Amino acid sequence: MANNTIITIGRQYGSGGHDIGKQLAEELNVPFYDKALLERAAKDSGLCQEIFENHDEKPTNSFLYSLVMDTYSLGYTTSSFSEMPLNHKIFLAQFDAIKNIAKEGPCVIVGRCADYALADFPNVVNVFLHADLQDRIVRIARRHDLTDAKAKDLIIKTDKRRASYYNYYTSKKWGEAAGYDLSLNTATLGIDGTIHMIREFVNYKEKEHERI
Repeated sequence: MANNTIITIGRQYGSGGHDIGKQLAEELNVPFYDKALLERAAKDSGLCQEIFENHDEKPTNSFLYSLVMDTYSLGYTTSSFSEMPLNHKIFLAQFDAIKNIAKEGPCVIVGRCADYALADFPNVVNVFLHADLQDRIVRIARRHDLTDAKAKDLIIKTDKRRASYYNYYTSKKWGEAAGYDLSLNTATLGIDGTIHMIREFVNYKEKEHERI
């Protein structure tokens, strides 16, 4: 990837986002960040990793959202950071970790509003992965040894949580195609087909950039 493209992946639960992101990163020979992002944020911020895992992509209230965004837009000091509510610290630490990771070079980042955090980076391709509900039910039921009914319930709850988190912290709507460079149905394309489509898009974008 000549132009150091960073790929962010938003995903419906059960669409294969983690597996696709990991395999894509391996094929491109670049770092992969999903849960590893929480470890990085914890290390950079000095907060316990378990705290990040317990609050991972979980929504908060609209008042906290306003507080977070006001603080981030105005800048914050070490002293003000120490006085912030816990959810506030977690969001800002992840936001900063994503930006720092992106500055280090090309990579694949799954979830955590990475597309929004990197909105000012020109070398980013934002992807959203979705799939038919029944296809996702089969995937989650098999992976976690659940009945179809329990898998469906888990999918609905997880997607609702991710959407609430994303919609609070960004100026976009989770899953809305207009907010991404690519929106792909993994049930139609399969894992390999989805990876191929993402790679083709990245290659085309990089070639176009070279012509400018």
